[in-house]
Amino acid sequence: MDEATGERRGLKGRLAGLFAGRRRAPRLEAGIRVYAVGDIHGCTAEFDRLMDNILRDRAGWDGACHLVFLGDYVDRGPDSHGTVERLLAPPAGFEITCLRGNHDQTLLDFLGDASFYRSWKDFGGRETLLSYGVTPPRFEEPTALEETRIAFGSALPPSHLAFFRALPLSLTIGGYFFAHAGVRPGVGLEQQDAGDLMWIRDEFLMSPADFGKVVVHGHTPAAAPMRRPNRIGVDTGAYATGLLSAAILEADACRFLSSS
Repeated sequence: MDEATGERRGLKGRLAGLFAGRRRAPRLEAGIRVYAVGDIHGCTAEFDRLMDNILRDRAGWDGACHLVFLGDYVDRGPDSHGTVERLLAPPAGFEITCLRGNHDQTLLDFLGDASFYRSWKDFGGRETLLSYGVTPPRFEEPTALEETRIAFGSALPPSHLAFFRALPLSLTIGGYFFAHAGVRPGVGLEQQDAGDLMWIRDEFLMSPADFGKVVVHGHTPAAAPMRRPNRIGVDTGAYATGLLSAAILEADACRFLSSS
């Protein structure tokens, strides 16, 4: 091997080592396990099955357990009301965090301004209204929309309204950053915009950037959960596929669990 070849190989080795250091496996402290659940979208049957599987998986574990829900509890599926009821009465033995998704935010937007129904109806607002016993408006003129907004505000239990209003946008545990949609590349995790945390797609999904922590997210459905060097996606489109998924994070490992 000549000197130039040796130098090139040495440089490649140093670069590979640097890259591996930047993309080192995220770590949770010993004795901590995290279950991160994807978008439920009012699918209570799938939610119940997944929770049964999580409880079985947790059996025998005596460490700390975090249960993180990644947002989008309403819309599309048949029982948004039932989903929120379950989230308000979670099983014992977990530290629970429910994050805010774009669908959860749109519900709040509609409560503040009836005109938001014009966009909300196209991605699940009708199903949410029906689950709370409210008839969706037949026409989109302002009076009908306002009457529906008032009816929904009356039908929404105070505990549900408080739940939606209190939802945080993100959470950090160890080497992981949890957010509904993802993060904007090039922006520090503490400086992320609320809209990006709930809505971003391609700029995040296509980025090879090291975000500083591995981002665990839902929002964009896929046929199966996926693990990339910089992100973990767990939305498997439960309302369309009948498959609700969770990532299980422990030490340096990541595995997946589903409602099937």
